[in-house]
Amino acid sequence: MTVELGLRERKKARTRQLLAATARRLFAERGFEAVSVAEIARAADVSEATVFNYFATKEDLVYHGMEAFEQELLDAVRSRPRGTSVLDAFAAFVTTPRGLLATDDPEAQQALLAISRVIATSPALLARERQILARYADSLAGVLAEETGAGPDDLRPRLAARTLIGLHAVLLDYVRSRLVDDDPDVRRLARDVRREGERAVALLRTGLGDYPSA
Repeated sequence: MTVELGLRERKKARTRQLLAATARRLFAERGFEAVSVAEIARAADVSEATVFNYFATKEDLVYHGMEAFEQELLDAVRSRPRGTSVLDAFAAFVTTPRGLLATDDPEAQQALLAISRVIATSPALLARERQILARYADSLAGVLAEETGAGPDDLRPRLAARTLIGLHAVLLDYVRSRLVDDDPDVRRLARDVRREGERAVALLRTGLGDYPSA
């Protein structure tokens, strides 16, 4: 029974990967809005219903890895060493290259460039990204409220969470604009993300009281 379940799960994972890869290829060729779910299904040789069995929305074909990222982010905050601030734990997590930004595989790097261009030119995908980031902020605020014992009228957990997720959003925009505008070396971009992320964190650490000075 365990072996059967393992085989079934691997088959489902392969199907999910196939659908996402097929969708991304079509989106890169024609743009997100120009491709229908029915066309993705035909290209992957499955039914349209199968696509929706694996992905609730068309946008999720692009953002399907974000749930795992959210959990990893929250785990990084929860499991930070004693004496480490939330800001430091969060900054270390979001400025560490991962996924396609951490690979030396040229094909994977081209895939990152292609999907960045798709997202940058799609109002629907940009809107979905904002929704996902808002969900991150809500989840992180819950963790901070639980940790600090803050009551429902205490705005600080929500303010801190939205500020930190704002940092993440700015880094996403930075990576995307560099990829779309400059087609840079991904290894260099990863170094630049860490550098600029650390500069942004320094601003958060000291506060906005005198920034920018007149």
